Amino acid sequence: MKTKLFKKITSGLLILFIGIQFFTVKLNTSTILPESSIEKHYRIPGNVQQILKTSCYDCHSNNTVYPWYSKIQPVKWWLANHINDGKRHLNFDEFSPYPKDKKLHKLDEVAETVNTGEMPLSSYTFIHTHAKLSSEQKAIILTWVKSMKGQINKEISAR
Repeated sequence: MKTKLFKKITSGLLILFIGIQFFTVKLNTSTILPESSIEKHYRIPGNVQQILKTSCYDCHSNNTVYPWYSKIQPVKWWLANHINDGKRHLNFDEFSPYPKDKKLHKLDEVAETVNTGEMPLSSYTFIHTHAKLSSEQKAIILTWVKSMKGQINKEISAR
């Protein structure tokens, strides 16, 4: 009796797993760099740009590099939700239209989350070990944030 029930449950779960594979989500991919992108309006040093692309842009831009496992449901849903949440907090591709106070606040958040080790998320760096920030990379980001805040403040006062 238990064997029959186990087979029915297993069969049902397998059918459910196969069925959910046909539900798709909109991918976060773009072939163009939008005019509102941070790098279209501010000078970002190459070493900072590399760190941002490696450790931040998958969740905080309009262009995610998807790993192979992103094609499997329910992981695809989880990643889509994770990416949308990240972009809601900060999207480097939508940074330029932010008002001055919001830009400065977002940069403060970048500094805080990098400094405390909150970002990049451990759930991301568990698999993407290359995205972990070294102490040197954290210092580079913190210096860049300070410089960016200076640029933004100068830009506003020059108007």
